[in-house]
Amino acid sequence: MSTAYERLVALGRELRLVGDAASLLGWDQEVLLPKRGVAYRAEQMSWFSGYLHERFTAAEVGEWIAEAEAASRSATDPVAAANLRVWRHAYDRATRLPKPLVQEFAEARVLAKSAWAEAREKSDFARFAPHLEKLVALSRERAERWGYEDHLYDALIDGFERGATARGLVATLGSLRESLVPVVEAATAREPFDRSKLAGHYPIERQQAFNREVAESIGFDFKAGRIDTAVHPFCSGMAPYDTRLTTRYDEGDFLSSLFGVLHETGHGLYEQGLPKDWRGQPVGSASSLGVHESQSRLWENHVGRSRGFWEKWLPRAIHHFPHLAGLTPDDLHAAVNQAERSHIRVEADEVTYDLHILLRFEMEMAIFSGELAVADIPGEWNRRFESYFGRPVRNDAEGCLQDIHWSMGIFGYFPTYSLGNLNAAHLARAAKRDVAVAAAFENADYGPLLDWMRKHIHEAGSLYLPDELVARAAGEPVTSDALVEHLRERYLGAH
Repeated sequence: MSTAYERLVALGRELRLVGDAASLLGWDQEVLLPKRGVAYRAEQMSWFSGYLHERFTAAEVGEWIAEAEAASRSATDPVAAANLRVWRHAYDRATRLPKPLVQEFAEARVLAKSAWAEAREKSDFARFAPHLEKLVALSRERAERWGYEDHLYDALIDGFERGATARGLVATLGSLRESLVPVVEAATAREPFDRSKLAGHYPIERQQAFNREVAESIGFDFKAGRIDTAVHPFCSGMAPYDTRLTTRYDEGDFLSSLFGVLHETGHGLYEQGLPKDWRGQPVGSASSLGVHESQSRLWENHVGRSRGFWEKWLPRAIHHFPHLAGLTPDDLHAAVNQAERSHIRVEADEVTYDLHILLRFEMEMAIFSGELAVADIPGEWNRRFESYFGRPVRNDAEGCLQDIHWSMGIFGYFPTYSLGNLNAAHLARAAKRDVAVAAAFENADYGPLLDWMRKHIHEAGSLYLPDELVARAAGEPVTSDALVEHLRERYLGAH
């Protein structure tokens, strides 16, 4: 007769199969679903969420977890210990939510994403506001049921970053902001790159070909993945050999789609590198969103904005976009490392990026503390943005409607981008202590860097909590020092 632990593993595999099918429907909604299919898709996602919730929260599952915890195996088996740690945490949270609430939330997310896409296209927050009101109310109810010690936001961030709290994030992001402001001031005061040198037409099909070359060269397996187009770039690791990336295109700027692909490829490499033998077990999943974002930010920024990258890739860019002939690697390096106070987060430079995150974090904290009503979001966003960036917001599309996250009800996600930046800087610094990695990096050979990430991050799955995983890999606790040092060196030439 199978043990309680073995029954949990079997259940995990079953639920993963169902969850992966739901993920495919989610990807389809963003990429292919016709508008008239949205309502039925909402019904489908509601059913999937309810089924998964009901199966996992069954009384017998709680009994299996308790029985497995009492067994001696977890004391000597780190994989079992990690699985039980995650199962216990997930079960305790899940059982505090009634099935109807889970289903209502899943349905509301699908309808809200469709409404957001239309509102963003028309730059009209009022079209999205009723959906956001509902998602905020449902998220507040879920957080109250989950429970928290200090701030309701703690219960939301816990779903993305175990161990993170609102109080801790205020301290971390506040300290980062204090260190960044002088760098921002100095970097944005530098002589700007003449962007007219990049002016021209960049056909989408040529951008697609160039982006695929780049993604494949740094390790993305296209026999187990693909790139498509979506309103907002994302990565969906929906199955062991099915990792899907998306980006969006601007025919006047090939860098926009390229850096979207580099970012999502970082996520995709992580998904493709997770231990497939552990699929369906908690330990086989990514450690956290802050770790996931460390991978995307590493490939987007530490790799894609390096001079060596453009020494290698400018000739291929010229092949696809002949009007770039005459530009030098120094030109492209300067273009992609120009610091400026811009409106759009996903296109922001490294120096100002975390100010975008701080704004969103503060907005979410205000929303869930009851200080900010949904109807007042555009005005408050615009006020805070102008205070941080010194530029007015011209419309909702470049303001509070630019990100998809709130339409998905994933409040508490935004801070993980800054945690990802902090983690990425430490991991890049640690990886380059390896002489072979550093030498290859200078020559735009990123195989050794990917191998290092595979060994120290990807293959560990969720064996460790996020802070421990990164500290073990980096050889030191994560602070803002590594990131600020990297930014000062790249943007100010300071060592």
